[in-house]
Formats: sequence, C-alpha cells, structure tokens
Amino acid sequence: MKTRIIAAAVLVPFLFLIVLVAPESAAAAILGVLLAIASYELLYRTGLVKHPRLVIYSSVMAFALSMWSYFGAVRAYFVLMLMVYTMLLFAEMMLDHIKIRFELIGMCFVSGVIIPYLLTALIRILTMDIGRYVILIPFIVAFMNDAGAYFAGLRFGKHKLAPVVSPNKTIEGVFGGLAGATIGMLIYTIILDLPLKLDVNYGIALLYGIVGSAVGTFGDLCFSIIKRQTGIKDYGNLIPGHGGVLDRFDSLTMVAPLMEALLLILPLIRL
Repeated sequence: MKTRIIAAAVLVPFLFLIVLVAPESAAAAILGVLLAIASYELLYRTGLVKHPRLVIYSSVMAFALSMWSYFGAVRAYFVLMLMVYTMLLFAEMMLDHIKIRFELIGMCFVSGVIIPYLLTALIRILTMDIGRYVILIPFIVAFMNDAGAYFAGLRFGKHKLAPVVSPNKTIEGVFGGLAGATIGMLIYTIILDLPLKLDVNYGIALLYGIVGSAVGTFGDLCFSIIKRQTGIKDYGNLIPGHGGVLDRFDSLTMVAPLMEALLLILPLIRL
C-alpha cells in the first residue's frame, strides 16, 4: 500500500500539470502515447494477440485517435482513419488466415478503436470552451471512487461484490467509492463556485458523482474479467503499485465518456 500511495502522490501533481498548465497539444500527445501503451498491454501483454504488426497498427490507431480529438474530432477524418485501419487488419488476415482469425481482428478493434475513443473523451473535454475548468471532473470522479472503494473495502469490507471477477472488491467498498466520488465532486464544485465565482449547479454535481461512481465500478470490473480470463495480475508494471496504464485508467474508460456526455447534455457550469 505504501508504494501505491507514493506513486499516487507523484502522479497526481504531474497529472494536474498536464491538464491544467501544459498546452492542449502536449496533453493530447501524452495521452496518445499512454493509449498506444494501453493497446499494447491489452493485446500483447495479455497474450491475446501475439502478431507484432497487428499490435503496431492498433497502437498507432490509438495514438491517432488522441490527436484526432485534439484537432476537432472531425467525423470525415475519423472515417478515413477507420477505413485504413480496417483494411490493414483484414489484409493481414488475408495474408495468413490460418493464424490470424477473425476474433483477433475483433480484439484489435477493441484495443485500437473502442477503448481509445472512450478515453480520448478527456481531450474532447479539455478542448471545450470551459475545458480547463471541467477537465478534472472525470479524474476526480474516477480516482475518488477508486480511493474510497479501496480504503472502505480495506476497513469495512466483508461482503464480496463479484468474487469470481474481482475477489478483493466488496459491497462496502462500492458504497465507499460512491461516497468518495460524491464528496470529491461537491468539494470541486464549491471551489468552482466560491473562489472562481462560476455559476454552478450542485444538484448536477451530485448526479455526476453518483452516476460516475457506478459506471467507474463497472469499468473496473470489465477490465478485471479480462485479467481473470487471461490469467494475469496486472496489465503492466509502468506505474509502481498500480500496474500498467489500463490498470490505472480502467474506470476512466467508462467515466470519461460519460462525463463528456453529461457536460454536453446537463452542464455543471452555466455560461
């Protein structure tokens, strides 16, 4: 636990520096690199796809989606990228249809398109008109949910949530995560309201925390079941005490796109 806390203490300020101070282009490039690593983790580290070119195509596509989000997320360019990526994958299957089965192509789509598209919601949030004010929201919801669940489960956890999928998760931890995400959102909304003098809606902030906590827990379980099926403990070892990129961003995969949608449909800040 000590290593986990120390790593978090180092990573959180670095994260703040990237999303609040660094140019948006730099943030997009850094996220793109992380997504490329995540694609590699999901395909190669798990052993699901051992074909190097398929892994490379998927990692490049993951990086490209981050930059696409930064440059305005224009649908026509997404269609073109998707066409090229799809043609490359199927060309590989045509070259060696014995070893490269259709299910491998499906896994590549998940790692190269679906997960990166969901996570690049962070860049689309950052490039909003009020992006610097709201970009921390998905991180607050996801990380406070994780922290609340971890410490509540450690202290009070008795009833297993999903013993086969994730043996360490408890029902008490879920409520701790809900409390953590909700309290985190309320504190951040107070900061936006009082020191920054922005017109905020506290009811919507509560909604963000509650719904975000639920989908964050679901996202965590989604990636846990993949680890169970592939027989690995962590997706990688890039972050001491936390594992790989996917181990740290698992809940964000669901929370980030949800926050993007809510910010558009039910804005927290009234302009």
